[in-house]
Amino acid sequence: MQLKKLKKLMMQEAYIVAGYRTAVAKAKRGGFRFYRPDDLAIEVIKGLMASVPELEPSRIDDVLVGNAVPEAEQGLQVGRIIAARALGIQTPGATVNRYCASGLETIAIATAKIRAGQADCIIAGGTESMSLVPSSGWKTVPAYSIASDEPDYYLNMGLTAEAVSKEFNVSREQQDEYSYHSHQKAIHAIQNGYFKEGILPINVEEVYLDAKNKRQVKQNVIDTDEGPRSDTSLEALAKLRPAFAANCTVTAGNSSQMSDGAAFVIVMGEK
Repeated sequence: MQLKKLKKLMMQEAYIVAGYRTAVAKAKRGGFRFYRPDDLAIEVIKGLMASVPELEPSRIDDVLVGNAVPEAEQGLQVGRIIAARALGIQTPGATVNRYCASGLETIAIATAKIRAGQADCIIAGGTESMSLVPSSGWKTVPAYSIASDEPDYYLNMGLTAEAVSKEFNVSREQQDEYSYHSHQKAIHAIQNGYFKEGILPINVEEVYLDAKNKRQVKQNVIDTDEGPRSDTSLEALAKLRPAFAANCTVTAGNSSQMSDGAAFVIVMGEK
């Protein structure tokens, strides 16, 4: 009993004290399609630190960066690179891969480390470019034994969604209806500025050739989520073909879009 009381007294709680993210851009054809994910993360972390000016970079004990496909532009221990460039060479960093839950996992790790007394202040979050890095990476090499014995281990998220819809009897109509209302809520939130304070505007320089083959440079500020569609309807969603398997229910309209973006929070111990 005394030991339990002592442990409770020694353990400090962890709190998210600030957070920032980019807008969520569409992969392949959105505002961040040519923007490196490590640069996105660095911009967000710098903006995050600027939002808490009394916090010195030297007080950051660790930077944890979630990333589902840590290779190419988001490889080479990208977490450490981001930490060094955003906060200084003295700041450690690590990359965490739990696929779609990578960013959330970094916050869980930060909370556990702070509660255990291993750190006082950690920046946690994630960055991802689905424009620059394919969702399965540049070199996919499944193990033959797994592919032959347990092929479900390699199911993509679309086929996983199909399996879930069958197991729990989620109809195509229910999925489309949920998707439609999700779009409507997101558009309402954007129009009323609910997301504005939490999004860091990112200036993107686009270099292109004009009709006369002359080099031109255009500046775009990306500050609004690109996914929500104000023009969608239940009728339009119902016309879409299944995207992952024939005669099934998951379509491009009721799935998550492929996206580019970054988001980070500051997690602190109560002391």
